[in-house]
Amino acid sequence: MKFNRLLTVTALAASGMMIASCSSRQVTRVSTDQTIDISGSWNNSDSRMVADELTKNILTANWLGTHQDEHQGKKPVVIVGFVQNKSHEHIDAETFVKDIESSFIQTQRVRLVQGGKKREELRAEKADQQTNASNSTIKKFGLENGADYILQGSINSIVDAHKRQKVVYYQVNLELTNIQTNEVVWIGEKKIAKYVKN
Repeated sequence: MKFNRLLTVTALAASGMMIASCSSRQVTRVSTDQTIDISGSWNNSDSRMVADELTKNILTANWLGTHQDEHQGKKPVVIVGFVQNKSHEHIDAETFVKDIESSFIQTQRVRLVQGGKKREELRAEKADQQTNASNSTIKKFGLENGADYILQGSINSIVDAHKRQKVVYYQVNLELTNIQTNEVVWIGEKKIAKYVKN
């Protein structure tokens, strides 16, 4: 009897502590442009900063003028390919790819086409239209804009840690390749270093 009463009191005390600890949580909305680095891990600010800087470098490099000289001033068509996460942590590379694509679209200096799974989905939709859409609205096969260049890369990291301190180095490498000739026309990299003390 005493044991059951003690067990009940202990359970109530523990649940009370859990409720008290949960009620002390505070959430504040912040601007998505604001840099808040809580963990020292790769975050949205890193992704956006690296994408903006590398895109600026791509669009001011010599390959763009060379392409336009060789193609009567036409904008090159670019596809953003696979960016591989080789870092020590889980990084959703798709977010980074979207930041790159967004920067391309905003500058309007290149034309961007879909790749990967989204291109497959578009082609599946075209295939479906062949039997289910009216003749006047069917989108035909064989009329896609073929990409002139593909952008590919990787996100790498090195961690130097001792006791309660660590420095995390991130390095993003991107390469732009001419699809027709396999010639690499631009290589860029961006490094970030973070010092974390616990």
